[in-house]
Amino acid sequence: MFAQLMVAVGVLALLTVVPGPDMAVVTKRAVSSGWADGLRTAGGIAAGLLVWGVLTVAGLAAVLAASAEAYLVVKVLGAAYLLFLGAQALWRSRRGAPVAAEPGRRVSGGPWRTGLVSNVLNPKIAVFYTSLLPTLAPSGVPPALGMALLVLLHAVLTSAWLAGYVYLLHRARSVFERPGVRRALERVTGVVLIGFGIRVAAASN
Repeated sequence: MFAQLMVAVGVLALLTVVPGPDMAVVTKRAVSSGWADGLRTAGGIAAGLLVWGVLTVAGLAAVLAASAEAYLVVKVLGAAYLLFLGAQALWRSRRGAPVAAEPGRRVSGGPWRTGLVSNVLNPKIAVFYTSLLPTLAPSGVPPALGMALLVLLHAVLTSAWLAGYVYLLHRARSVFERPGVRRALERVTGVVLIGFGIRVAAASN
């Protein structure tokens, strides 16, 4: 069982560090309003994984993964949200726009909610949890318990990885505080988010 668990942790760790919408969303928030909001966004993303985990253990995620109509609804909503975040980043980076939030003031939208919504509206997580996690679940324990354990591990790994990433951004804040650099990063992040939004919209179940 221990060996199986280590293999599962390795696979989950590899999947966690692959750049995706989560890193783009955290980058946008950390650069626009600081490291604290970046951490809160990461917390929301981890909470989204736990939501999908509960749905998976309850069997509801499998229904979504198998239903073309339900999958399409979540996919369209998720793509629209990523497109919105990308457009928002591009708008903030426009020439003459403020490049940082005023002291003590955050950009619009709660960071924790931003992370949560971006993950809850990602139907690929439902497919991932219902197709891959059962193959990684350790034997010798009830399937529901094994799945719940892997979901919890995935949330912990994701939190640790994104927190470390936010820390690196914070350490490099002297660079990102330069108006030109911040605007450029906002634009790149906006384009990346829009790209992920289009990718989600075009993805098949």
